[in-house]
Amino acid sequence: MREYEIKVVDDLSEVSPLEWDKLADDNPTLKHAFLQSMIDAGCTTAKTGWLPQFITLWRDIAGHVVLAGAVPLYMKGHSYGEYVFDWAWAEAYHRAGLQYYPKLLAAVPFTPCSGARMIAATDGDRQLLIQGLLEITAQSEVSSVHVLFPTEADHAALITAGFMPRTSVQFHWQNAGYATFDAFLATMSHDKRKKIKQERKKVTEAGVTFERKTGAEITSADWDFFTRCYNGTYREHHSTPYLNRQFFGLIGAKMPENILLVIAIRDGRPIAASLNLFNQATLFGRYWGTTEFQSGLHFETCYYQTLEFCIERGIQIFEGGAQGEHKLARGFMPVKCHSAHWLKEPRFAQAVEDFLRRETGGIESYVDELSEHQPFKT
Repeated sequence: MREYEIKVVDDLSEVSPLEWDKLADDNPTLKHAFLQSMIDAGCTTAKTGWLPQFITLWRDIAGHVVLAGAVPLYMKGHSYGEYVFDWAWAEAYHRAGLQYYPKLLAAVPFTPCSGARMIAATDGDRQLLIQGLLEITAQSEVSSVHVLFPTEADHAALITAGFMPRTSVQFHWQNAGYATFDAFLATMSHDKRKKIKQERKKVTEAGVTFERKTGAEITSADWDFFTRCYNGTYREHHSTPYLNRQFFGLIGAKMPENILLVIAIRDGRPIAASLNLFNQATLFGRYWGTTEFQSGLHFETCYYQTLEFCIERGIQIFEGGAQGEHKLARGFMPVKCHSAHWLKEPRFAQAVEDFLRRETGGIESYVDELSEHQPFKT
């Protein structure tokens, strides 16, 4: 073997979970179990438009070939499930008589959570992964490559390598060392604090209670119910669910230490649920659904119960997911997130770069405006 070797694999069963997770640095959205479960459950396949093409970097260390880096890469046949929107770019390609799809995407499917995309222990290996990513893009019949929600280090290295930067906004909650949920509320302005108390009171007076389950506490019946809720949310939006019961069961079995399921109960039966992933430092709010309407139920199930969990566990950051200005009034502040893009066609690359430059100016103004309306006491 040479000093290093880069290989593309379409299934992580070829890679040691222990070696992969060591590089993933405890981010549950990047765990071997999370990504492989999507494959095993048929969620990320050529048929669904998410063909895995994981880049892996291997080194020979003292006669042992070890995994030194990786990129969670997919060949995409559409732009669904990404949360960074490029439909207008695809339409422009189409009008010019060019094919925008397939494209390459370095991201966690259906998950707008930040994390390493050039998963490596050293800057040198990160550079090798970027070089390999560009070479594979150049050699493949694709229009472009896109890297979504990378770390600051990844993003800086990608821009240096010639990728175009793009900025978007999410809403994250930060734990200031709150002892209780009431201590958190005490930092908010009077009107915001009053509104949250009223929302919680409505749910309580409606006879709704909650269970926060982690790990082995989550039963097969709980996963059945959550899947029903999840599917219902997509039906309400006239969309097709990305994930399925098999996937939820697999992650429940393979990575229970990273899962929080919040279940709302009324009259002895479950009526709503939210699924979250977490580690010691960060909680990632993911999916929710309900079988019946109750005013305030969404906020309680997805935010307030989960905030209490973060406070109890000392978790520092709660990533609330994509979009959602309504989160601002509930203590989530705007945070700029990044993506990086490289297009083969020079004419379109220039046009997109001009667009991104204008868009970035608008994002900066948007964040400034939101920050002026922060919910906390000044």
